[in-house]
Amino acid sequence: MKIKKAVFPVAGFGTRFLPATKSTPKEMLPVVDKPLIQYAVEEASKIGVEEFIFITHHAKGSIDKHFQENEDLFDMLVSQGKDDLADSIRNIGGSNAKFISIDQGEPKGLGHAIGCAKSYIAEDEFFVVILA
Repeated sequence: MKIKKAVFPVAGFGTRFLPATKSTPKEMLPVVDKPLIQYAVEEASKIGVEEFIFITHHAKGSIDKHFQENEDLFDMLVSQGKDDLADSIRNIGGSNAKFISIDQGEPKGLGHAIGCAKSYIAEDEFFVVILA
């Protein structure tokens, strides 16, 4: 059995990391050269996950934006001969990766956050929960 879906509960306010998380979600804080959440997505993709479900908060648009393809940036990097950088922003999570964001609405805890993904996961389907 291969697990194809991962749920990432990332709706918290990151109060333990204030003031750094006042404007930047904790999951987007850089670790060396990329945000923490990207490491988690890359690890999940290594085990075959193709659908990444973020349970988020409306103020965390930077997570969605990070995983969207940016062709203009990619083309600019290639034209400048920065192929390594271009490759680093292409197909994060794999070539078949699908990213879904679900607004949790109000913070009601981890169990509620995971439950928000219910309509995206079949009743008999296995999935993984990753706390990045």
